[in-house]
Amino acid sequence: YYRPQQGIDHGQVRSIYYFSNAQQTWRHAMVYTPAGYDLKANIKKRYPVLYLQHGMGEDETGWSKQGHMQHIMDNAIAAGRAVPMIVVMESGDIKAPFGPGQSRDQYGNSFYPVLLNDLIPYIDTNFRTKTDRDNRAMAGLSWGGHQTFDIVLTNLDKFSYIGTFSGAIFGLDLKTAYNGVFTNPEAFNKQIHYFLMCSGTEGMDKMFGTKKMVEDLNEMGINVQYSESTGTAHEWLTWRRGLNEFIPHLFK
Repeated sequence: YYRPQQGIDHGQVRSIYYFSNAQQTWRHAMVYTPAGYDLKANIKKRYPVLYLQHGMGEDETGWSKQGHMQHIMDNAIAAGRAVPMIVVMESGDIKAPFGPGQSRDQYGNSFYPVLLNDLIPYIDTNFRTKTDRDNRAMAGLSWGGHQTFDIVLTNLDKFSYIGTFSGAIFGLDLKTAYNGVFTNPEAFNKQIHYFLMCSGTEGMDKMFGTKKMVEDLNEMGINVQYSESTGTAHEWLTWRRGLNEFIPHLFK
């Protein structure tokens, strides 16, 4: 599922630069466009968007170079498992690993205003996107999953799908986290169309307690699915499997 296949149409991974007003600097992102995006027949077609984040110590190229996300997307779309979508991958400002003296609460949050105020408007202006919340998703691996929680759960007017793959999410008081967003399951479930949390069964992934968190959220009435990657740990095989399982549920 993550290898290029013959006999199907292939999308492209594009390298783009855009100016961030939040940071007053140029930034770099990778953008996957599905097969047929540039065809004249599709010139008026608009696409939903998935914002896909990497983990600590990596950058915006991780998902395409190591995760082979373009092949996962191509294969799923060609098989009819997923709808054609644009996927945006940016650095989450977590290229340097978390170190001594750094506050965990602050790590990587410099990216939040960039995504919300610079990147999303740039993508919506320069690509043929569907710009409403129902057509915008976010997912991330490891600390990118942590960032996904931080961004989506405080901006439910902008996103309607959440995915975490080995998400570095721990120590949450589910009754108070994110202004108590989980305490009104009826409202939450109306706003979030699909919510998936994946985890490997080995190594560091066992420490995160993802399965227990999903069970606790389910008990609160939150519609969240759990997927377990048997025999894999905090590694790309887990995250590829997570992405492959997440995308068929988007924008349908």
